Amino acid sequence: MAIFDWVSRRVFNAVHRNNLVYNTCWEDPRLDREALRIGPDDDILVITSAGCNALDYALCEPRHVHAVDMNPRQNALLDLKKAGIKELEFDDFFAMFGHGRLPGVKRIYQQKLRGALPAWSRDFWDAKIRWFDDPRRSFYFRGTSGLFARLAKVYTDKFLKVRPQLERLLAAESLDEQREIYEKHLRDRFSGLLKFALNRDTTMSMLGVPRAQRRQIEATYDGDIARFIQDCLEGAFVKLPMKDNYFWRVYMTGSYTRKCCPEYLVEEQFHRLKNGLVDRVSTHTAPVQGFLEGHRGTISRFVLLDHMDWLSDHLFPLLEGEWQAIVDRAAPGTRLIWRSGGFNTDFVDQVQVRVDGRLQRTSELLEYHRDLAARLHELDRVHTYGCFAIADLKV
Repeated sequence: MAIFDWVSRRVFNAVHRNNLVYNTCWEDPRLDREALRIGPDDDILVITSAGCNALDYALCEPRHVHAVDMNPRQNALLDLKKAGIKELEFDDFFAMFGHGRLPGVKRIYQQKLRGALPAWSRDFWDAKIRWFDDPRRSFYFRGTSGLFARLAKVYTDKFLKVRPQLERLLAAESLDEQREIYEKHLRDRFSGLLKFALNRDTTMSMLGVPRAQRRQIEATYDGDIARFIQDCLEGAFVKLPMKDNYFWRVYMTGSYTRKCCPEYLVEEQFHRLKNGLVDRVSTHTAPVQGFLEGHRGTISRFVLLDHMDWLSDHLFPLLEGEWQAIVDRAAPGTRLIWRSGGFNTDFVDQVQVRVDGRLQRTSELLEYHRDLAARLHELDRVHTYGCFAIADLKV
């Protein structure tokens, strides 16, 4: 088992240290806004991912949003979105980040965007801006998660030949219609692809899922990752309306629509960001702990995504160091949210931190809002996480 873990970590690290992994956020900010109750005095820390949700939180008009990520390519994507909001008109911006393709983007980049980027992001997009002007491939089929989405699209279109049924699913007007399409045309057709692809470490690494997180899922599903994903698909495709589910739409089609897209791509919200709210978002390339230890102020809202799953086994000392930094920089009334591939995150309660010179477990410091979290989790349009946690920090 040790050799398999070593190989898995090497594959995961190779993917994450050398690639843009996430080209869109895979967490539903509609839940986050209700869970966080963002106010004008809040300073928010969010792991950047693709930056969509950092911009979404800025629309709630907090004091500031700190987008933090160890992968500079993820921050480069948010930097490009920020530059586009500031320098482009809405139609061009939507073509670029809504359709995933802006014809003539190299010229527009040189004239309008390049000068608005920090140095590392500028160097990255100097080499990669062509991703936004490829008539054969949307930007949303770039990056490692996008590559998986592209391969899945080829498989569903060319081999399974279910593209018409997928389009009908996306356009369905009722849950009954969705259920009929899914159960009649899609459910059984997907099972072979899922079983083959999702039980492989390379595939899971492309999707940003390390082995530690995979263990969280396997513990709940008796080792059957494919069954977990099958349940996720049924939750998203049958139990919730698809017509506003931009998460699945973009990976199924390669683009958003004006009526089905993240908030930063809605014209009215784009102009609110352009008129100053985008300046409340900053990017930081660092681990969460490193950023917090160097940050001079306090943070009142933490959005930790699912990354604690990554630290839950052989990296547990790093998890404790991160929580110590969270406790040290937390403002009064701090609230945190996070997600997990498993059905619980009991390992978080085992973390020990020092408060006023005394070691305490986080279980003594966290007040969970389990009922609210459970209700919101059922409404998650992504539906690929095992649980959602909301907690206030009592320090």
